Amino acid sequence: GNAIKTYKYNFLTFLPLNLYEQFKRAANLYFLCLLILQIIPQISTLPWYTTLVPLVLVLGITAIKDLVDDLARHRMDKEINNRRPNFNLWMNLQVGDVVRLKKNEFIPADILLLSSSNPNSLCYVETAELDGETNLKFKMGLKVTDERLQEEDHVVSFSALIMCEEPNNRLDKFVGTMIWDAQSYPLDLDNMLLRGCKIRNTDECHGLVIFAGNDTKIMRNGGKTRFKRTLIDKLMNYMVYTIFGLLVLLCAGLAIGHTYWYESIGSKAWYLYDGLGYSSSYRGFLSFWGYIIILNTMVPISLYVSVEVIRLGQSKFINWDLQMYYADKDTPAKARTTTLNEQLGQIEYIFSDKTGTLTQNIMAFKKCTIKGRTYVTDINFPFSPIFTQPVDFSWNKHADNKFQFEDSFLVSCIRSKKDPQILEFFKLLSLCHTVMVEHKGDELVYQAASPDEGALVTAARNFGFVFLSRTQDTITIMELDHEETYEMLALLDFNSDRKRMSIILRFPDGKIRLYCKGADTVIYQRLDANSQNKETTQEALDIFANETLRTLCLCYKDISQAEFDAWSQKHQAASVSMGNRDEALDLVYEEIEKNLLLIGATAIEDKLQDGVPETIAKLAKADIKIWVLTGDKKETAENIGFSCQLLTEDMKIHYGEDVKCVSADSSKNALVITGGWLNEILYEKKKKRRRLRLKKLRKRYTNSSSAPDSSQPVDDWEKEKRQEDFVDMACECSAVICCRVTPKQKANVVSLVKRYKKAVTLSIGDGANDVNMIKTADIGVGISGQEGMQAVMSSDYAFAQFRYLQRLLLVHGRWSYIRMCKFLRYFFYKNFAFTLVHFWFSFFNGFSSQTAYEDWFITLYNVCYSSLPVLLVGLLDQDVNDKLSLRFPKLYLPGQQGSLFNYKNFFISLFHGVFTSLMIFFIPYGAFLQTMGQDGEAPSDYQSFAVVAASSLIITVNLQISLNTSYWTFVNCFAVLGSIAIYFGVMFDIHSAGIHVIFPTTFTFTGAASNALRQPYLWLTIILTVGICLLPVICIQFLHQTIYPSKYEMEDEEEERKKRKPTFQRGGRSRRSAYAFSHSRGYADLIASGRSIRQRPRVRPELRESIREAPQAENI
Repeated sequence: GNAIKTYKYNFLTFLPLNLYEQFKRAANLYFLCLLILQIIPQISTLPWYTTLVPLVLVLGITAIKDLVDDLARHRMDKEINNRRPNFNLWMNLQVGDVVRLKKNEFIPADILLLSSSNPNSLCYVETAELDGETNLKFKMGLKVTDERLQEEDHVVSFSALIMCEEPNNRLDKFVGTMIWDAQSYPLDLDNMLLRGCKIRNTDECHGLVIFAGNDTKIMRNGGKTRFKRTLIDKLMNYMVYTIFGLLVLLCAGLAIGHTYWYESIGSKAWYLYDGLGYSSSYRGFLSFWGYIIILNTMVPISLYVSVEVIRLGQSKFINWDLQMYYADKDTPAKARTTTLNEQLGQIEYIFSDKTGTLTQNIMAFKKCTIKGRTYVTDINFPFSPIFTQPVDFSWNKHADNKFQFEDSFLVSCIRSKKDPQILEFFKLLSLCHTVMVEHKGDELVYQAASPDEGALVTAARNFGFVFLSRTQDTITIMELDHEETYEMLALLDFNSDRKRMSIILRFPDGKIRLYCKGADTVIYQRLDANSQNKETTQEALDIFANETLRTLCLCYKDISQAEFDAWSQKHQAASVSMGNRDEALDLVYEEIEKNLLLIGATAIEDKLQDGVPETIAKLAKADIKIWVLTGDKKETAENIGFSCQLLTEDMKIHYGEDVKCVSADSSKNALVITGGWLNEILYEKKKKRRRLRLKKLRKRYTNSSSAPDSSQPVDDWEKEKRQEDFVDMACECSAVICCRVTPKQKANVVSLVKRYKKAVTLSIGDGANDVNMIKTADIGVGISGQEGMQAVMSSDYAFAQFRYLQRLLLVHGRWSYIRMCKFLRYFFYKNFAFTLVHFWFSFFNGFSSQTAYEDWFITLYNVCYSSLPVLLVGLLDQDVNDKLSLRFPKLYLPGQQGSLFNYKNFFISLFHGVFTSLMIFFIPYGAFLQTMGQDGEAPSDYQSFAVVAASSLIITVNLQISLNTSYWTFVNCFAVLGSIAIYFGVMFDIHSAGIHVIFPTTFTFTGAASNALRQPYLWLTIILTVGICLLPVICIQFLHQTIYPSKYEMEDEEEERKKRKPTFQRGGRSRRSAYAFSHSRGYADLIASGRSIRQRPRVRPELRESIREAPQAENI
């Protein structure tokens, strides 16, 4: 049926299933085993509740969160299953049912559209719940069902065989075939209404249920995604294993000590006789497990829960950051995961798409070349000697008022109809596309799959070739002053591998013609040998590319009826094949797309986003290397690199096709490579085995480790070495641009760097072709731009503009990394300081598994007494504010180096904890040896000692976190003082006589706190212990800040110095700058003009000097 079930639990299964899931985590299972051990009286000297209370709290918090989430899923499932389209519950629908849907209804299943109330069975759907996009999309029924199923009686009697793909999670693809009346019809995604979408602008439609319930695409997308783990996660796990190893070693040593002590002393002491008759070795074995229980707090039970709380808070801070909010589109930044925040502070490589990521992806038709002649617009070019006026398109009632073009000669040629090639050029633009049109009154509204197509169809519209409407097999356009309808025989759609699209049309006079547009690299391979103007068009393409414009070539061919009939049979067979349909269609397309005749080429401008050059410059100063991966031409990509300051004039640019080696003594290297050359690195095994070398890395693989393994084919070994050489060479460069690359190549480049450099990578993009790259990188960032929401839906973090990336990394990423490192160092320290007091105490109790503290103190230490201050440091601490973080990008380096949390820091925390535990134990111990109370008795009882040691520990660890706090708020102060106050309040309560009367066996320290802490010298002992514990830390911090200050401390001090005003100020008139903007000229007009900003050798030296001096004169 169509009923869905997304919830995990019901009333009976919640407790057992949830506990089962939680105990699959190693930490929870470990503490459950400890709890079982504590029940054995021969082993445990600790009551069971010391482990049970923290474990129940951890399990309870997680269970409550899971319960709240599952109850929400229960409510949503019930609401969806009980929806009623046309008086029938969703849950009762079956595959094969015919359903009627009306306007504003949600689609209950994956449905094949049969017919609709709109002409040509068009249906508008809103896919916001499916992919997050709010713009309406078009779906269209087959022509045969549109013609034969308009009456409801015919729909009810509809019977056909549908063969389709297995249920899957691909929202961008559907392959199927409908067999009806012995005729096969191909089905694709355009014919499908997917569950979760909403019917819009369509009064009524009918469809056939193909997939129902959990087989629908939206439900298949609800599965688990690949879990990404941070470096700190992995390191933290290794350290927990290290702690467990240390725990086992300590317990084994103490067990051996107990065995030796019992043999030499314990067995001879009559007052220790217990009548059990255990041997010394067996007693040592029991002592081992007893110390496993006592010292278990070395492995922190609340560590993982605390880490998740901190990450959740850091994610909320990203979501709430108004400086990453894009008001133009009402788009805030969004942390779509809570597990990767600190990894944002360790990024070494950024892989960026170009179109829509660095650029605005708002396309404008700027230039074209037809028959070798170029038609241009130069009104915004600052060095142009002639300023023309925009062309007046008032003669065209369908013209778009926002469209501007300045070459009036082109318009006059069109209106005069003297040049058939120019007319053919714009006719092609108006016919060869997949744009849909909507009529809103007298206005035409185009909806295009890409901004490029929208810009080209809009250009044709303004020049008099207006796309009016389309059906399943016709396209209607307005050609200057008359309307024409063309029969569409076949549509050869665009994809990232083909890099072109074609359409085959039958003209009104019966002629059959193929129109094709695509990238010059694929079009030129398919041109007829006698095609004219190839050289002049190529020259124009190079000029356009140098001006950072996006180019497409336009061509055509006439097809005879016999040729089309033969090809059409192959096309029909390929279009209904169920296995490898895309590959079969590509082969058929190749047969017809050849011997083409070139008409010309288009050039479209895509401006840079605001703040891109500044962002790239700051990220480069933070030692983050940026690679741009784009499908554009090499010249276009290179000039965009100069525009956004990824490439600079002082860089030596190497080209992949010609590179021999990269000079390692210069940091100003840049590499520009193409997808074809990259293929040789990624895939080729036998062709062109080019060896790449670095002067710095002249290694010959002569040792055994570099030789191919006997089980590894030589070709595979050579391919791996070629890839490793490429990564070594590319990573020596300050910037890398990969052009003409496919989505698969983008992902492969990212995986190569991850594999061979073990670096932390980030990918950022805005389109569906960036999804693989985003998923492959350690961090994926999606930009909500003009190409839909697929990149955002696949990302870990999302925002609207590239410039927000600097704040995400240099502020939030850096803060998150520093906070997490500080939290972990302190967390391990406070647990070592607490636990190892038991270790020192064992030397004075015969290694008999006795505890140094009162039982309830052990229970509440990590839960109540020391958790909140360190949690707030992990959430709120700042070494410097956000402005300084952005002003000094070099502060980002410690994260890349991993210098704030590693095994060195871990062992420093360990030794710090050992020192603190020594002081906590031995200073009170020494004070208790030779002291006398006010009553003349020595207060050398165990309970008084435990109170003094515990009080010293609580004050020490809370003041220690105070010394490590860089950013103080009222909440931090309250947490530190409150934790100490809670400790003393709880201690006096559980040591009171009243609670002892109620629970005599549970609370045994009756009066210990009041008796011990009324002695002044015990307070002095606590003060001495705390002072000696903190004094070395204070001294070390003082020396670091005065003799070896860190970079951020120096920057902070410099900022504070600037803020201080001198005591005496000399009077004088204040002066203001007359400039509201930067004194130096920016790149805005250069980019807008579409001209190359890189200096070219053909420019005369005197002109170059005059241009170079112009900004200087303006500054003067």
